[in-house]
Amino acid sequence: MEVLRRSSVFAAEVMEVFDRSPTDKELVSQAKALCRDYINSRLIRAGVSWSKPEHNTPVPGGKLAEVSTILLRLGDELEYIRPNVYRNIARQLNISLHSETVVTDAFLAVAAQIFTAGITWGKVVSLYAVAAGLAVDCVRHAQPAMVHTIVDCLGEFVRKTLVAWLKRRGGWADITKCVVNTDPSIRSHWLVAAVCSFGHFLKAIFFVLLPER
Repeated sequence: MEVLRRSSVFAAEVMEVFDRSPTDKELVSQAKALCRDYINSRLIRAGVSWSKPEHNTPVPGGKLAEVSTILLRLGDELEYIRPNVYRNIARQLNISLHSETVVTDAFLAVAAQIFTAGITWGKVVSLYAVAAGLAVDCVRHAQPAMVHTIVDCLGEFVRKTLVAWLKRRGGWADITKCVVNTDPSIRSHWLVAAVCSFGHFLKAIFFVLLPER
């Protein structure tokens, strides 16, 4: 799947941005590149059949790679706490994966609910876990093109909702502070909070979307 390999195209310019204050457009490009890497990792882990990258495809390096690694590590912890929460997202939301409009509306509704009570890195990790879980569902149901839709939706959500917050923190590299000299029990606390919030709003989103199906 070409969409899962495009992050390498942005690698050089994204890495350069980390050395200065990023623009809104750059933060969104980084968000989408990180999303592709996250989805790619989860598809591989799920053993889903898809077009794997060529062996000579460049991979993101430098600070972008560090951010991606930490995002995935925190995602692992989040999904370990409640393994069933971030799987079978489409079934939990009871949505069809054959309609781009339905997938878009559902993802954006879930994203909005995650951040209703504010923005934290735990909730950002949760957003990526939802995107990846939904992407795995799409590929499993022979709808790989929907991965493009999910990545674009996440980018648009970041542009509208998270960019200002990210800029105040100097960009995506701020997530590295979540794992530097941090007590695992403290990190688990905010991850648990993100999972609990997700469990509650999944039910709320189900009833919001139900009349439209």
